[in-house]
Amino acid sequence: MIGKINIALVSYSNTLPFLYGIQKDENLMNRVNLRLEYPSKCADLLKSGVVDVSLVPVIEIPDVPNSQIIGDYCIGSDGKVNTVMLYSDCPIHEIQSIALDYQSRTSIMLVKILAKHYWGIDVRYEDTTEGYIDLISGTKAGVVIGDRTFDLNDQYAYSYDLSEEWKKFTGLPFVFACWVATIPLDDAFTRQFNTALKVGLDQKKKAVDEFSNSESNRMNLRAYLNESISYTFDDDKKEALKKYLALADDL
Repeated sequence: MIGKINIALVSYSNTLPFLYGIQKDENLMNRVNLRLEYPSKCADLLKSGVVDVSLVPVIEIPDVPNSQIIGDYCIGSDGKVNTVMLYSDCPIHEIQSIALDYQSRTSIMLVKILAKHYWGIDVRYEDTTEGYIDLISGTKAGVVIGDRTFDLNDQYAYSYDLSEEWKKFTGLPFVFACWVATIPLDDAFTRQFNTALKVGLDQKKKAVDEFSNSESNRMNLRAYLNESISYTFDDDKKEALKKYLALADDL
């Protein structure tokens, strides 16, 4: 490889172990330029060639030129994830429209798959921009992802965890994002990068302590990273990813 590798990482709390592991490897940091963005922005940067490696929402992978999933780790879940939610003031079968979180295309497709194939509802979908959460009311529900969900679970009469609903529907875990490269990477770099991710995952407590600003927040983050997020890109998750992309293609 010639020059530095440009890497984009999703700027949500569930990636803190990845961020910690990468930043603690000084040799790796000397070889990369690292930037933090929200999920759909990470995908756009990879598609446009601004970055070479990114943690990419899985719905984007088929549209990324020369995409190759790398490494042994992902952002996934097996059941409840607690940060990919559908909020509503009415039961699921009374919802007439769903506001779609502009920060995540994977979750947008997931809610459409569940609506058609699992819940059996026919609703209008509305694209959004910042501030859309305040418009969720009546028969208008909304998909909200990431750290913004931490303060919302008590604000609506109904909340549906989309990962949990997927598990009920398919019996499988879910994969939200994978590490994807668009340039050839030598084996030594790939091993070093994968090792850095593992170091971060093995030291989640240190990662949380370094990036969190209060003890109560640290306690909540430790529970979230250990209980809600499943990081290993194993065979079950690969099967789940294949099924998700097939259903997405059908839609």
